[in-house]
Amino acid sequence: MEISDEALDQIAARFKAGVTVKDRTYRLSKYPSCFVGKEAVDFMINDGLTTTRDEAVQLGQCIMAELGIFEHVTRDHVFADEYLFYHFVDRGDVAQNPSTRKKFSWADYLAPTNSVSNNLQPDLPLSDLESVATTDAHVATSVWPLDEHNVELLNNVHPTNWVDPQAKNNKYDLVVIGAGAAGLVTSAGAAGVGAKVALIEESLLGGDCLNVGCVPSKALIHAASLAHSLKNTEHLADSGISINGNVQIDFPKIMERVRRIRSEISPNDSAERFTKLGVEVFLGRGKFVDSNSVIVNGKVLNFNKAVIATGGYPSLIPMPGLKELHHLNTNPGHEPRPYVMTNETFFNMTKQPKNLVVIGPGVIGMEMAQSMQRLGTQVTVLGRSGRVLPKEDEDHASIVQSQLEKDGVEFRLNVTEYVSVELTGNVVDGLPEMTFKIKEKGTDSITELVVDAILVATGRRPNVSGMGLDNAGVEYDVRKGILVNDKLQTSNSKIYSAGDCCSTAFKFTHAADFMARAVIRNALFFGKEKMSNLLIPYATYTEPEIASVGLYGKDCEAKGIKYATYEKHFSDKTVPSVKGTK
Repeated sequence: MEISDEALDQIAARFKAGVTVKDRTYRLSKYPSCFVGKEAVDFMINDGLTTTRDEAVQLGQCIMAELGIFEHVTRDHVFADEYLFYHFVDRGDVAQNPSTRKKFSWADYLAPTNSVSNNLQPDLPLSDLESVATTDAHVATSVWPLDEHNVELLNNVHPTNWVDPQAKNNKYDLVVIGAGAAGLVTSAGAAGVGAKVALIEESLLGGDCLNVGCVPSKALIHAASLAHSLKNTEHLADSGISINGNVQIDFPKIMERVRRIRSEISPNDSAERFTKLGVEVFLGRGKFVDSNSVIVNGKVLNFNKAVIATGGYPSLIPMPGLKELHHLNTNPGHEPRPYVMTNETFFNMTKQPKNLVVIGPGVIGMEMAQSMQRLGTQVTVLGRSGRVLPKEDEDHASIVQSQLEKDGVEFRLNVTEYVSVELTGNVVDGLPEMTFKIKEKGTDSITELVVDAILVATGRRPNVSGMGLDNAGVEYDVRKGILVNDKLQTSNSKIYSAGDCCSTAFKFTHAADFMARAVIRNALFFGKEKMSNLLIPYATYTEPEIASVGLYGKDCEAKGIKYATYEKHFSDKTVPSVKGTK
């Protein structure tokens, strides 16, 4: 569908004025200020914008993709002639009015604190999600609960009162899209050497590491480790230490501490701090207009160089019922919701599940499985490959698996089919119960697990959609991410990329940090930093931990490199033995 930019703007204005916008409800979820795709198609035909429903869908998709003025409420669908909810994403007058800047915060969306009848649950202020600005709706529903700690977090990393910079000159030395580890290091470093920098983030500054990764996961692991140490009375007795009485686990208090630690660290990644560092911060979705400009919140930013640092997102497996139940947990509300989670919602928990299924025996799955088991939840880990931690040497991975089994974790690692998941209709201790059905190797029968929580940890995909990469001439792959050369340069020589959106092998915060530093040198100072020169250490924070750096044996074999293996057990009192050479 060929439409000029001017004509598209006029059509979009008629579209916005004509569709019916009101609060909508689907199942247990309320969605404020939405319009329905099917109703919007009706309007376009009745208004004479199109003559057929297929043309109306094409026009709606064009408006959505090219102008970005509306989106699906949970960002899972393009515009369609279906009963799907969409909302407009224009920034409101409050956010653009400097005189009101200090008068609003996320605390304004909290209702008075309500008493909670379940004495195991903390007394939390309940949020009024219907009053949250449309542009911030996805942020409000991804961070839960809106207690004092999460309010402080949001006020730092996505302040609802933020005013976009009003600079007269919209030409930047560097425009950075994405404010995770790679984007923050790039923007701060570039501003520190005198460059004019714009940083664009549509969700939470700090990215995965602060909000849903390193910080909250290690806080939870720490609590689980303390609990395990106190419960391990045999080990304590051997050291001459004894404890009288039972170890009590207060799960809501543990999760409150996770939120508190995250909020205490958040000023380091805040919009205010980076503004003081000389970075111009824009809160909104950035989209490339052409090879040297980006539009955000209706404002065009021109650049000499740009960096794409949009990170990644967790993927769901194709299992009937899983996606639908997961959506119910992305907008928690105050009714009992099924705990169907990825790492992005896992740390929103306030109730402790009794039975947790973890899909995926990788790093995230194993770390969280061990932690939850040690805190008193019965955990079952599911996988297809027959083994855990596929990146690691198998003998190391088996040691970790043995420890988790000793902790009480159950493993089913030969799943051939994830059949379905559905609610049973029972609510136990405030959590809806689910039946989780699988098929396993060696049997035609269906195994049915009754659970009240599911963590999907089956991998992550790069964030490459919805930012107009084609307009900028940037080549990408939906699985591999942004395609870059060894100097982290994209197919557009003015645009670089760093972090998880372009690094499929090394999705680590410290790797993103190095890549960001390399990009600064290469983009601004004609540097010759190469990704291939990086030797990356990393660790898996199970107990025992696994630390790795450099090539594995299988890598050496693939490259034809001779190597020797030395093996030393902690129980050994002799010198390391040579296990083998190749």
